[in-house]
Amino acid sequence: MKKTCIVINLIISSLLLNGCTTLLFDEAGTNRVGEYKAENDVNITANVKATLIRDNQIDAFDIRVDSYQGVVTLYGHANSYPQITRAIRLARAVNGVKKVNSQLVVIK
Repeated sequence: MKKTCIVINLIISSLLLNGCTTLLFDEAGTNRVGEYKAENDVNITANVKATLIRDNQIDAFDIRVDSYQGVVTLYGHANSYPQITRAIRLARAVNGVKKVNSQLVVIK
């Protein structure tokens, strides 16, 4: 029940932030060279966290997820190296994830 509530809250949060945009400029800061929607990162972060929460082999509450332009960073700790490997693998499988950086450590 607790995991379901958290997943629902993450999804609602991502929907509320829909439309936020980051503008990218050239080095001079004058010409807009592209547009990256921050909502993509919010959705990626929410989907990665929801995926980790749904997994019964990982304690997702010990893992913080950040994303920027499709690059996901996992922070926190796990009980074993196989759990870290699993968290990375699950994060990579989420739609929109380009790369996963792990700052996870094993705490026994």
